[in-house]
Amino acid sequence: MKKLALHWKILLGMVLGVLFGILMSSFAEGKGLVQDWVKPFGTIFINSLKLIAVPLILGSLIKGVSDLKDISKLSKMGGKTILIYILTTVMAVSIGLFLVNTIKPGNSISEKTRTELVGSYSQNTQKYKDEAASQKQSGPLKALVDLVPDNIIGASSENKNMLQVIFFAIFFGVGLILIPESKSKPVKDFFDGFNEVILKMIDLIMLAAPYGVFALLASLIVESPSTDLFMALGWYAMTVVLGLFLMIVLYVFLVYIFTGKKPKFFINGISPAQLLAFSTSSSAATLPVTMERVSEHLGVEEEVSSFVLPIGATINMDGTSLYQAVAAVFIAQAFGMDLSFGVQLGIVATATLASIGSAAVPGAGMVMLVIVLAQAGIPEAGLALIFAVDRPLDMCRTVVNVTGDATVSMVVAKTEGKLGKPHVKDWDDDYEGKKI
Repeated sequence: MKKLALHWKILLGMVLGVLFGILMSSFAEGKGLVQDWVKPFGTIFINSLKLIAVPLILGSLIKGVSDLKDISKLSKMGGKTILIYILTTVMAVSIGLFLVNTIKPGNSISEKTRTELVGSYSQNTQKYKDEAASQKQSGPLKALVDLVPDNIIGASSENKNMLQVIFFAIFFGVGLILIPESKSKPVKDFFDGFNEVILKMIDLIMLAAPYGVFALLASLIVESPSTDLFMALGWYAMTVVLGLFLMIVLYVFLVYIFTGKKPKFFINGISPAQLLAFSTSSSAATLPVTMERVSEHLGVEEEVSSFVLPIGATINMDGTSLYQAVAAVFIAQAFGMDLSFGVQLGIVATATLASIGSAAVPGAGMVMLVIVLAQAGIPEAGLALIFAVDRPLDMCRTVVNVTGDATVSMVVAKTEGKLGKPHVKDWDDDYEGKKI
């Protein structure tokens, strides 16, 4: 009997995790049992992916930049990449604003439900407000200052400092381009081998993916709030999910228009990374798999994927920006506020910049949302309204973030003449023992 492909195993693990979580929720001791004996395995799986995130970015980005052999190529590809990322983010925010103004999900929130939610989540709201306030008080050029690390070892010790690691990797790669090839070759050979080792570690970690997502989904179910809360916020969640779905459609359309690749080819190629993104809610944790899928299964040459994807995992948060736009207007509607066109244009700009500065880890978008709310003059206490469904929506928007990264990498590769045939035809070739 033919073994199941890994993406089917991951999907099976997700379904079984949900069913197991529902089953354990029916027992008095079920929640504690899952938290003590099942959830730790999901945490270990996420930690193992985060463990190799910084080494992967260092190895792949240094290799990718140094392989360009020409500074002009770097500036051309970098400018093109950032421009496309910004354009897709603006599209995402615009789609979110259109839907939330059309559906008006905030009108379905009753005064009683709103009062209960604010009371239940006021402590969490204050935590996010405090974190966002520290960022707002740091000055207009603080993001630029934070881009350049004063200690690369210290920057590499924290996954939230990915932009600093990317800066160092690009700077290091530029240095390799500018020195004589006879002296750069040993260093490049080292990073080539280093990169191969990290990719092999990814192969090994992914063998445990079905069990990791089982543990993650089971723990999520037993820790979820009441069903009444989900019903009260159903329209809001549906609006966000509809917007995220339209973004996926837009990506497929862009891939088809710019590369000629059929939707089935693109979805099949990126689906394992999408499933992992859904399970982990982290673009950074999913980055290793995204890079492997884009390079091996979508035909993007490593020269492009190793440059575009690490940057995308840090600054391209289309799903997050769409969610911020919907959430901001939804909270305003729930409080009976009527936002002008000018205020909503401000939301477009702020959400775009906030998504760029948002860390590629679960929940980071919530911190940035406070800044978006403050810019639009929307009560920050309204954050309590969306805490109940934020976690599952975080999972969905991470799928969009990862899909957007893959889309842009294919578009950039096509314009650079670096889009070829896939190296691997199906997932089994990677993970059923042929490479391990």
